[in-house]
Amino acid sequence: MRSNQASYLASTFSTQTFPENHLSFILRNCISLLQLCGSSQSKLKQIHAFSIRHGVPPPNPDFNKHLIFSLVSISAPMSYATRIFQQIQAPNIFTWNTMVRGFAESENPRPAVELYSQMHAASSIQPDTHTFPFLFKAVAKLMDARLGEGIHSIVVRNGFDSLLFVQNSLVHMYSVFGFAESAYKVFEFMSERDLVAWNSVINGFALNGMANEALTLFKEMGSVGVKPDGFTMVSLLSACVELGALALGERVHVYMLKVGLVQNPHASNALLDLYSKCGNIIDALKVFDEMHERSVVSWTSLIVGLAVNGLGNEALKLFGELERKGLKPSEITFVGVLYACSHCGMVDEGFDYFRRMKEEYGILPRIEHHGCIVDLLCRAGKVRDAYEYIRNMSVPPNAVIWRTLLGACTIHGHLELGEIARAEILQLEPKHCGDFVLLSNLYASERRWLDVQNVRRTMLMKGVKKTPGYSLVELKNRVYEFIMGDRSHPQSEETYAMLGKITESLKIEGYVPRTVNVLADIEEEEKETALSHHTEKVAIAFMLVNTPPRTPIRIMKNLRVCADCHLAIKLISKVFEREIVVRDRSRFHHFKDGLCSCKDYW
Repeated sequence: MRSNQASYLASTFSTQTFPENHLSFILRNCISLLQLCGSSQSKLKQIHAFSIRHGVPPPNPDFNKHLIFSLVSISAPMSYATRIFQQIQAPNIFTWNTMVRGFAESENPRPAVELYSQMHAASSIQPDTHTFPFLFKAVAKLMDARLGEGIHSIVVRNGFDSLLFVQNSLVHMYSVFGFAESAYKVFEFMSERDLVAWNSVINGFALNGMANEALTLFKEMGSVGVKPDGFTMVSLLSACVELGALALGERVHVYMLKVGLVQNPHASNALLDLYSKCGNIIDALKVFDEMHERSVVSWTSLIVGLAVNGLGNEALKLFGELERKGLKPSEITFVGVLYACSHCGMVDEGFDYFRRMKEEYGILPRIEHHGCIVDLLCRAGKVRDAYEYIRNMSVPPNAVIWRTLLGACTIHGHLELGEIARAEILQLEPKHCGDFVLLSNLYASERRWLDVQNVRRTMLMKGVKKTPGYSLVELKNRVYEFIMGDRSHPQSEETYAMLGKITESLKIEGYVPRTVNVLADIEEEEKETALSHHTEKVAIAFMLVNTPPRTPIRIMKNLRVCADCHLAIKLISKVFEREIVVRDRSRFHHFKDGLCSCKDYW
């Protein structure tokens, strides 16, 4: 290999006769070679060494700026570029910008900001039109909103705020910070909007829970004649996932087929993610089968999708196929694998995959992997083993880990361990309302009604309020939101009339509302009414009114499905012969013929 590298320069210079001004000749040729050597860091080092051996002085600013530019362009370690940069006595703005860009695109963007300060203060070099886009990229990676706003004000003072590249960088930065409104304000004032600008602000809305705004802006984008690309589709599909808008996502899929974007790897992975997260695993499998290029991301998306939709065995089979293809699974792939083992009750296999992840693939377990093992043990009823595992974890357990244990204690009746888990959660997240509900359920299962009342009092004293629940459903390309107690919907009368019919039909089937978990000091009849008006039940009633018989119903809920709703929806799926897919904050529930894919453990 070294002989090949040596021949690279030898072949270039062996036939050359250096003129008298050979330093200038060598310098020009070395600079030309830098521009031709592609992505080989070893060749760059060879050229650098050759220049020094043949008399080009190391601090030569002209050669060094090209060398730094070449190093940054191939993403070489910034330590090398920094050593070269420090040799230049008076670097020009091009070299400063190259260094800022290099750090902005590296894993350690902090020096980019420090270089900007040095350039502006110590060297009195004024930034130009190329400085700020790189700088904003670094600040976005650092997630330093105050710094970003400060540099934005400098941009405005220097008159660079009207430049397209600067504006695009600002839109991207504010979107990353979660300041979607600020990103849109910058976008509104842009006199020229290229595809990058549209993509940035649409993605900003999608990332920050403003899915409707993202979809509205996409329509506006089409009306002004801007053609979307693969990145647009990724943002748009992310918005559909956020809303649980499967039908709208299917329309996006049709559009992608029409304009030829379905083979874009990023867009096709987003499409796979859409179908998986909307509970339509059949179409997710179709997308996967039709993909021309399948990356580890594609395999992982489907493995995770199968696992969270309750198809654990299928997820593990797919993982085996991935390994036979010679692909290297990622740490996220193993989250899906361990989750699948949990849903299948495969305790020994789960621990074996956990061992293989560390020993065969060199992946250090993260908190998510430990969480899957805890869930695996809890689902198998090994609650005490799960507690011992938590105590001996290699990383400190977080509130989610302890909450998993608390939920298992509620289901399996481990009161003592449940109180230990709750005490740990109080140290980490003292005002998480869901934990009070779990603890109340645990006390109720033991018929300790005084403790149930004490939980309610504690919530009042600490000012803990239950997060308002909402449920989303999609009908005729529109997403409808249902909030507890809200009757402003134009079809409220028909919806609540159907809700009454549902309640009567369920009682005939033997349904008894689980009022013990209602944390309110009200009469039993009022508790039953409160339970019947949970948003997922109202959403189901609305869809029963507005959709043909046997049509599947899909619901997205922001909170965990309560035990009463879970029981009721199982019976609704049987009585009304509907498949009902509920995506709550914990997992997917596929209700069909009176059964649920979670096997009554969630």
